[in-house]
Amino acid sequence: MNATRATREPHPEQHPEPTRTDRLLAALGGLVSAYVSLAVADVVSFWVRPEAGPVVAVGGTVVDRTPAAIKEWAIRVFGESDKTVLQLGILLILAVLALGVGLLALRHRLLGAAAVAAFGVLGALAAVTRPDSESAMDAVPSLVGGAAGALLLYVLTGRLLAPGPGVARADRRGFLVVAASTGLAATGAAALGRAVGSPVQENAATSRAALRLPRPTSPAPAVPAGAQLDVPGISPFVTPNRDFYRVDTALVVPKVDADHWHLRIHGSGVREERTVTLRELMARPVLERDITLNCVSNPVGGPYIGNARWLGVRLADLLREAGVRPPSEGGPADQLVARSVDGMTIGTPVETVMDGRDALLAFGMNGEPLPFTHGFPVRMLVPGLYGYVSACKWIESIELTTFDAYDAYWVPRGWAAQAPVKTQSRIDTPRAFARPAAGTVMIAGVAWAQHRGIRRVEVRIDDGPWQEARLAAEDGGDTWRQWVHPWSATPGDHTLTVRATDGTGTTQPEERTGTMPDGAQGWHSVDVTVKGG
Repeated sequence: MNATRATREPHPEQHPEPTRTDRLLAALGGLVSAYVSLAVADVVSFWVRPEAGPVVAVGGTVVDRTPAAIKEWAIRVFGESDKTVLQLGILLILAVLALGVGLLALRHRLLGAAAVAAFGVLGALAAVTRPDSESAMDAVPSLVGGAAGALLLYVLTGRLLAPGPGVARADRRGFLVVAASTGLAATGAAALGRAVGSPVQENAATSRAALRLPRPTSPAPAVPAGAQLDVPGISPFVTPNRDFYRVDTALVVPKVDADHWHLRIHGSGVREERTVTLRELMARPVLERDITLNCVSNPVGGPYIGNARWLGVRLADLLREAGVRPPSEGGPADQLVARSVDGMTIGTPVETVMDGRDALLAFGMNGEPLPFTHGFPVRMLVPGLYGYVSACKWIESIELTTFDAYDAYWVPRGWAAQAPVKTQSRIDTPRAFARPAAGTVMIAGVAWAQHRGIRRVEVRIDDGPWQEARLAAEDGGDTWRQWVHPWSATPGDHTLTVRATDGTGTTQPEERTGTMPDGAQGWHSVDVTVKGG
């Protein structure tokens, strides 16, 4: 009997079978360890570089490797919140994995801690292999965070494991004290770090606040009084900066110190490589222009378009001074590749940039320095081209090359290498599914065909004849144009449709297409129900 009892006693080096409570606490330990790991990495990234944080680095890698169709779906569904949704998704996946690692650590303490450290290594690899990585220091936030999380999980798991037979299974109170105290400490440190701010970002904010925009050598004409129609619900002719759309891949908005910013111009056909600072750029002849900018991801009737008054210098002049000639003049380069500080590359036809249009390196937007979200200190924009082939934000270099030699970021992902803006129109009011009262209803909206202008807008009620709308005054061929049509609305369900004709006489085609590969097209329509009088 003694021998039988001996075989039932636990081995001195073994631990009793975990209880349900032990497993729950172990899973919680994995979650807390992962949270502390991310919080510590977040704090360290404030001092290294905010973009080097593990969630941002991994998220950026996910964005780069996500099929274009899924990105388009995310933009359609989540709009400008797509990046927030992505980061929440990454955190949710990490949380699930952390629960599993916590359970693993209950069985294999060292292996569980090693798994947390391994996640730190993966974050470090993602950070140093990003296109915007500046040095091996970008690995530090993830490595420090991973080490902190691994150590914490090892300590927490130890509280759940008895040192030997005859001893209470777990110091659960000690586990909860350690978990709560480290979690609170990490939260406090991260909150303090965000309150104090990153030195890199603080320097950038200071440089923007101190920047004084020069007076334009070539001011924009005053916006004609009739360019803004007095119709409730129509988009304002000038889009306020706070309302201007933002579509890009940056999970953390780059904040660049204007005092240290410079633009490098190099490549095929450049007589001598040159570098230009912001001060040197602003000392050149400055243009002020009203230009409408829109994203290729904008669906028919979509919101990703805005009109602003930009301040900058003519890009073509800078290129010619560097010896660049367009292909029509025998230049060897037909593509200009603009690179952003976050690693984004955008390819633009050299011929288009140098054909006389107001292609700008802009540093002002609606009377103030560019907001950080719109490319401070300098961005590029070319009227008549979609943003993904012209409007590089946070630009830091321009390389002259060819379309055969290099594919910019979006091209391998299924988008066209060249994409002039398509003629489009949109009904702003009444909104889809609106219920206006019978009587006179003002149908109004905007139409655009940058660098060609809008000649005519027509509206159709149900399957009736096309009726010409009244156009607002034209500010220029590079801006959108408002329009309005009074409708004698009768009770019942109706479909309102709009189409535009551009300055070349080309009318929008009826057939709708998606945004890929070079922008959506088709007539915009809305369904409304008119209430009886």
